Amino acid sequence: MFTFTQFFLSMLVLSIGLRLWLSARQIAHISQHRNNVPESFADKITLEEHQKAADYTSTKTRFGRWPMFYDAALLLIWTLGGGLEWLDQNIINLSFSPILTGIMVILAFSLISAALELPFSIYTTFVIEEKFGFNKTTIKTFIIDIFKGSVLGLIIGVPLLYAILWLMEQMGEMWWLYTWVLLSGFSILMMWIYPTWIAPIFNKFEPLAEGNTLNRIKGLLERCGFSSNGVFVIDGSKRSSHGNAYFSGFGRNKRIVFYDTLLKMLSDDELEAVLAHELGHFKKKHIIKSILISFATTLAGLAILAWLMKNQWFYNGLGITTQSTYMALLLFTIVSPVFTFILSPIMSLFSRKNEFEADAFAAEQTDAQHLIKALVGLYRENASTLTPDPVYSAFYDSHPPAPVRIAHLNTRT
Repeated sequence: MFTFTQFFLSMLVLSIGLRLWLSARQIAHISQHRNNVPESFADKITLEEHQKAADYTSTKTRFGRWPMFYDAALLLIWTLGGGLEWLDQNIINLSFSPILTGIMVILAFSLISAALELPFSIYTTFVIEEKFGFNKTTIKTFIIDIFKGSVLGLIIGVPLLYAILWLMEQMGEMWWLYTWVLLSGFSILMMWIYPTWIAPIFNKFEPLAEGNTLNRIKGLLERCGFSSNGVFVIDGSKRSSHGNAYFSGFGRNKRIVFYDTLLKMLSDDELEAVLAHELGHFKKKHIIKSILISFATTLAGLAILAWLMKNQWFYNGLGITTQSTYMALLLFTIVSPVFTFILSPIMSLFSRKNEFEADAFAAEQTDAQHLIKALVGLYRENASTLTPDPVYSAFYDSHPPAPVRIAHLNTRT
């Protein structure tokens, strides 16, 4: 008889095998094209810049194999190896209420997991990013970020976790529907308060200074009929030399944010084009669609969890003997990526479709060549490879490959 344990192990092996195959394809494809700049970029990117991007991407891809195996081993230790069972039984022996016991188990698991993952974060930041000249994070900033993130996680996470476990315990068969309403409301609330209450805990935000850049941005916003709660500059250079721009917030609490590094990279024409692209996501309702998809997948996940938690084989198949709502929630959270990784290309395809539409909108509002120049500048400064493997990209990349994206834009010039 094919047990759930066997099914879990089979999917884990399949997931690891697929990830290894994809990483091998990515490294081989980049290596094959390392010594030749794509023709469409030959006059924009030097061979040295192209090779730096190739080496940076390959290094990150190779290193990514180690945490993949490490995470798989930890998952097996936590589940079939008895780690969660040991943790659960020791906290149960403290004789707290079921909800408090669940909170303690999940918090203990989260704390231990975060500590075990820390070496990889340190290596990525202080070795890989440092090697390629991107890291600006000091050890002090790194430690402070961890402390702030942990405290914030406790302040926000514990009440939310309590509410979820209470609903699971008290609301009967339809608990998953009530929990979905709670999580949906919580997500919207977080989007609302993030720009003004949470983001400033980690970064300094200053209004964009008066001048030509701000005037150009205001003119674009007026043409597009877009209102925001301000245009801000974030001190991204405090941690990295990578550049970026984004919108945050919800409703009238939306903010436009530029990294200070991005302002140094791009001209006003290029910044306007990048902002037009971001506006395209709003005008094409991509944000709303993404939120609705998130709500739908959360609802489906909770419904599946509601079914699984009634079956003892779900617990036993993952190394747990004592059935409980909090353990069902924890098990579902940590093992679901094993089963859903195969679906990654679907979400990536949806995201890339949105990027093409946002690019098209930007080309209507500004000169497409300005956006092309901005993208080339970003690829250059961020050392983004111009030659990703198509299959790897289909699984992992939310944005179209650079040559494809720019070819689309060139048809609109």
